[in-house]
Amino acid sequence: MTPTKDYTVRAVHCAYLAEDEAVYEALKRATDPLDRAWARLTAARKIVIKFNQDYDPERSPKFEGERQQLVSDRVARALLRLLRERTTAELACVDTTVFKRDLEDGYRFSTQLSSVLQEFDVPYINVDGGPQAVYQVPGGGQMFRQYVASQRVMEADAMVDVQKLKNHAFMGITLTLKNLFGLMTQPPAGKPRHYFHHLVRMPYMLADLGRLFDPALNVIDGLVGQAGMEWGKGEGLARVANTLVAGDHPVATDAVGAHLMGHDPMSDWLAEPFHRDRNPLLVAAEGGYGTVDLGAIDYTSEVAPQPEGTFFAVMTDSLETVISWRRTMCEQALYYRDHMAELTGKYAGEFILLQDNEVRWHDTDGHIRVSRRELAGSNPDHAMYFKFVDPEEAEGEKYVVYESALAHLRTLDRVCKIERPAVHEVDWQSMRG
Repeated sequence: MTPTKDYTVRAVHCAYLAEDEAVYEALKRATDPLDRAWARLTAARKIVIKFNQDYDPERSPKFEGERQQLVSDRVARALLRLLRERTTAELACVDTTVFKRDLEDGYRFSTQLSSVLQEFDVPYINVDGGPQAVYQVPGGGQMFRQYVASQRVMEADAMVDVQKLKNHAFMGITLTLKNLFGLMTQPPAGKPRHYFHHLVRMPYMLADLGRLFDPALNVIDGLVGQAGMEWGKGEGLARVANTLVAGDHPVATDAVGAHLMGHDPMSDWLAEPFHRDRNPLLVAAEGGYGTVDLGAIDYTSEVAPQPEGTFFAVMTDSLETVISWRRTMCEQALYYRDHMAELTGKYAGEFILLQDNEVRWHDTDGHIRVSRRELAGSNPDHAMYFKFVDPEEAEGEKYVVYESALAHLRTLDRVCKIERPAVHEVDWQSMRG
């Protein structure tokens, strides 16, 4: 049957402690209607899979034995079984890690799906290893013109993106679009992760990554998810959602995932859960990549959305501080743009941190080994703009993003008197008890 809408997403019920066969049947039910996804996958000779699965196992919380921040073995096994049954493609898992980094392929101690990958004879490709190349973002990009990426990822015929259902203190939610951030190559070939995990920049660069990688099939493991934040803290934050979500576009899939979490996928900064930065799904849709309008998606669900407040993002800093950081970040980015000739004359080939129109730190190595709070001195609420100084400006940063964000801030009446939105202050100590 020919789809009548541009995007198709299905959310199915699956009990969080279901056995392998039941998880397989649920994922099959979710993916069967995704004709566009399967057309791309069945035509592929090589499929790469980005699972959200790399983290120190000693620091990965579980709920009744189920990972609450990383993809379940049962979901990974079901997906690989489906791909083996429905395609003839060569499969590979693609990822990178911040733990015990090296440039070789192969499983690490932090590759938590290694046993499942070995069971299906799926190799692990380390995207930090070579070869890498510079790739232009289709359409010119919303944040940067181009990015360094693994050639082995970019030369694959199709990608599958598998993520957990969870909140993120910085970005509000982390679903399939955010999962693509794990494919960013790190130094020496690429830039440090914190170059992109950067206030104001990140929602737009995530939209760029969607276009760059454009996964054919997107799966959200919602058997058990996590509220509050990603990494580090887990006690008391597990959320049993008993669902699997699958779609043929990452933004549409995530819009449904956000809706099932009890969030409005069309909401934006200053609304729960987007306390710190813009909604990357909305940013991508504004740029013409996907939609956050549930009415524009061929969408059905066997599960009801979670009650509002069940999933939430922790607000780590005051609203006033975040507003100050956003304002000064935009001001510094535009200062760099307007003084590029002067700054490139002094710092070409180096990374800099720019605050209050002064370079507070610079180095050819982008790893910042000194506390930014220390560098900020007496103005901790003034942001530091992190920039690689290139006379050619080859990355093509879109300074219009900062102009737009600054203009939005100027429309907010009585900035210092904005009513703080309802947020969740978490007492971690009581949760441990």
